[in-house]
Amino acid sequence: MVPAELELIKYLGKGSFGSVSLFKYSKPHSTLYTAVKISNYKNAESLVKEFQILSQFKGCPRIVQCYENRLIESLNVEGNIEYMMLMEYASGGSLRTFMNRSKDKKLPDPLIKEFTRMILEGLATIHGHGYVHCDLKPENILVFPKCVYKKGAWRSSYELKISDLGLSKKDGDMKWWHPCRPYAGTAIYMSPESVSRGETGRGLDLWSLGCVVLEMYTGKKPWWHRNYDLEDLKKWYAPLIPSDLPCDAKHFIMSCFTLNNEERRDALTLLKHSFLSGEVNKITKSHVKNESPKEVALTLGTVVKRPSKVTSIFQKAGELIKIIKRQPRTPRSNLLPVHQLCCPLAEPSLKSWFFIYVFLCVVFIILMLVCFFG
Repeated sequence: MVPAELELIKYLGKGSFGSVSLFKYSKPHSTLYTAVKISNYKNAESLVKEFQILSQFKGCPRIVQCYENRLIESLNVEGNIEYMMLMEYASGGSLRTFMNRSKDKKLPDPLIKEFTRMILEGLATIHGHGYVHCDLKPENILVFPKCVYKKGAWRSSYELKISDLGLSKKDGDMKWWHPCRPYAGTAIYMSPESVSRGETGRGLDLWSLGCVVLEMYTGKKPWWHRNYDLEDLKKWYAPLIPSDLPCDAKHFIMSCFTLNNEERRDALTLLKHSFLSGEVNKITKSHVKNESPKEVALTLGTVVKRPSKVTSIFQKAGELIKIIKRQPRTPRSNLLPVHQLCCPLAEPSLKSWFFIYVFLCVVFIILMLVCFFG
């Protein structure tokens, strides 16, 4: 039976290892609403693991919080043992449900940047504790509505928190991998190295983050442009990035999709990316040039089939632009005014005609005098 201090409000959903419902939790001098994850004894091991991991993130603002210091054991209506984990309730639902309520399931650029920053903060915390989430996707990111006082008025805002750490693994753990189960979480959000070789590192979560950011912009799941197959990842392909995305967004997503896992950066480094630094949709050439090789994000060549040709085209274009810019401009002092170009050609002709006219007039006067005084 459900403990007396818990009152069922409504059913929220079902996952791989159990269900989640909303309860009203009454304690001495306080009452709160809590999301309760319930698992039967067969899936108890996964729930215990998640509870142990979440207990290490007490007080972390970007990780969903669990209540109590133990799981609650109870009997269901059939008399079987159930285990219950009490967590904070996200009234905004998951990022998936939040996006579904938006037009075309897309989010505006400023909100995407704010959400991305919060997710990265959560990943930095998880990675800092030596874990990899392994199943980052919109369904596992919770939205907490709130009000903030800004510019003299109260405005609605949101906080994001990462949840569902049941599939999390220690950074570098490869014992789980098997050819029959070549991915830890949800296939379309997995990275190439995790599917091909079972690598479980921070780069896996950053690849998944790139998929989530791409989805917030397009309103479509990654690989929407083709029938997804694990062979695509084994061939080291990446999801399609539409050309109409803002430049800084494409630059950020390509940073997450760097095929070399060691160059995929880390969450703390990505938090300093120009995409989140307040520069609006603009990446200057000098900004890219000043970064060290490890900090330079993925170029277009790393997400296409023939990177060398594409890269060479951009290099040649860049060299051509440099050559054009180096060409000296003609000094303005060497340019002649229009009247100086035209008048010198006309001046001698006018003087000649003037003297001829005067000469003819003098000759005409002399002839008239001769004729008159004969």
